[in-house]
Amino acid sequence: MAFAYVLRCVDGTYYVGSTIDLSRRIEQHNAGCGSAYTRRRLPVELVWSADFDGIAEAFAWEKRIQGWSHAKREAFIEGGIDAVLGWSKRERLRRTDN
Repeated sequence: MAFAYVLRCVDGTYYVGSTIDLSRRIEQHNAGCGSAYTRRRLPVELVWSADFDGIAEAFAWEKRIQGWSHAKREAFIEGGIDAVLGWSKRERLRRTDN
């Protein structure tokens, strides 16, 4: 099993990652042994996670979410994938063309 996750940093920004051991990885982040990004923004808090069959799928979600704006990440954390359907530039342009 693998996980994709989103952490809220003390400065209000989000960090997105993937791992095979979620609790250990969060402990590492909060101990300052995670990424350089979170090390400068401690403490961090887990605000979203999902489990996947393999690390490749979790990593794909990590990369997908990393490409999103802060606002889109917040909407996703609050309302799940349904909350961000239609947020893509292509979808917004399609709606304004009609």
